[in-house]
Amino acid sequence: MDLGLKNKLALVSGADSGIGFHTTLRLLREGATVVMTDQYPNRLDCAIEQAREVSRQVHAFVADLTRPRDVQRLHQRVCAEVGHIDILVQCAGITGATGPFHESTDEGWSHTIETNLLGPVRLVRAFLASLRRGGWGRIVLIASEDAVQPYDEELPYCASKAGILSFGKGLSRSYAQDGLLVNCVSPAFIHTPMTDAMMDKRAAERGTSVDEAIASFLQEERPYMELGRRGRPEEVANVIAFLCSEAASFVNGANYRVDSGSVATM
Repeated sequence: MDLGLKNKLALVSGADSGIGFHTTLRLLREGATVVMTDQYPNRLDCAIEQAREVSRQVHAFVADLTRPRDVQRLHQRVCAEVGHIDILVQCAGITGATGPFHESTDEGWSHTIETNLLGPVRLVRAFLASLRRGGWGRIVLIASEDAVQPYDEELPYCASKAGILSFGKGLSRSYAQDGLLVNCVSPAFIHTPMTDAMMDKRAAERGTSVDEAIASFLQEERPYMELGRRGRPEEVANVIAFLCSEAASFVNGANYRVDSGSVATM
């Protein structure tokens, strides 16, 4: 299927690994030009070299979305050096503060919300005029199963991702008349550096192998993931690419779960 992404310009945040990186590859294969952004220069350099094996229509700019000046500089450089974007895919995020609520701190909550919610808010605000200007645009925000099925050891993360769903829905109501469609994707336990770190920690705490940590996590913490495995980042990227495309021309304000059934409700 031709997704109609040739000659489209996409910005992907959190693009140096995981879902953001695989989304970059998928959009490049569909003929889009992609601007990759992330906060770690060395990792971003490595990622763009790999992306260039798929297509030379790729650019990279370092930016930390928790820093307003970085976001503004990113906007200025993209517009000046590449052009006005048609698509924004916001993948950047962190696990953030974890542990029982009664042990949480303001600092832990603030850092998680700053990164996972205010970062996307800044990014969308900076590029909104570009996305509205041509009568055709797409925003895809990465939320999580945790947004609607919170886990007691990850409440700052859960709250930040619930905020993403509300933010996305509000945007979808505000700008659809401009041809700008806004949707969310909610993955669950995808094979990314974030979940690698979670499983490394679990294995160390339990004195087991990483494979055993993954198996016990699926059994004990994610019993509704009926496929019994971690998802692959390219499986999430496929859904993101669809929502970025002309094929999704009547999809707006939706939340697509890519979770193997992890959320225990429709």
